[in-house]
Amino acid sequence: MPTDEITAAAAGTWTLGDRTVHRMGFGSMRITANPDRDRAVALLRRAVELGVNHIDTAAFYVSPGGTLRVGTGPVRYATELIRAALAPYPRDLVIVTKVGFGYDPQAGFTEAFTPAQLRAQVEENLRRLGLDQLDVVNLRLGRGPGPVPLVDRFGALAELRAAGLIRHLGLSNVRPEQLDEVAGIAPVVCVQNNYGVDAYREQDPFVRTCGERGIAYVPFFAVAGTGREKGASADQGEAVEAVARAHGVTPHQVRLAWTLHQGPHVLAIPGTGDVAHLTQNIAAASLRLTPEDLTRLG
Repeated sequence: MPTDEITAAAAGTWTLGDRTVHRMGFGSMRITANPDRDRAVALLRRAVELGVNHIDTAAFYVSPGGTLRVGTGPVRYATELIRAALAPYPRDLVIVTKVGFGYDPQAGFTEAFTPAQLRAQVEENLRRLGLDQLDVVNLRLGRGPGPVPLVDRFGALAELRAAGLIRHLGLSNVRPEQLDEVAGIAPVVCVQNNYGVDAYREQDPFVRTCGERGIAYVPFFAVAGTGREKGASADQGEAVEAVARAHGVTPHQVRLAWTLHQGPHVLAIPGTGDVAHLTQNIAAASLRLTPEDLTRLG
């Protein structure tokens, strides 16, 4: 496919609250890995040129160290790279960030539970992105229940939403019953969980539930699967490889196309630090799988 035909718009759109986004977006975690700041800036600008208007980020996406546990040189925050590349922001650009987790170079990863801690993380995102209001904030939950009930933490963010610091709220790393817990506190516009063609398929019913409720389902690591921060395995699986050969595309593109085929409410946010890989990812927005392909992929 010629480069001038590649656009994130080919995936269609979804509305997050009152903000319409192309279903093919961009995840910013990996842009901090390379110490060349200009490379990340160029990549982000190219993503927007290719039609991306939904960028996922977090203030704890930082190198050296941070989520990827890689890198040398000066500290690089994904949020600050986004600001350097794209501010003043295009009017249609939606930036989705996360709180609940934080990263301190000395203490490592921390988790916010109190209203003061959550507000501090919201304010950090506002400062690093250079915004007065965050479009969407996902409350990222840890693996355990934590010392503070979910309803109290989500309620604290709902208060910040009422105060105008946040436009819309979402949840990340959440179970179906937890979505029900917060239903009466404030609207949830998106759920962001680890999910892919061969990873965490027990969430299939949850994906459908979100669609029935008009909530976006946004898989992270849709390409990497269980490899998570380490990236995708060289072994893509027989079914994925076979479908890729049939269409003359890469296995990564098949994984992204499968993600988008799970429902009109499912959004893709693949991340990369490489412009060529970015272009391949965006090209997957126009890949249409057949019913036979979907059956083969499971």
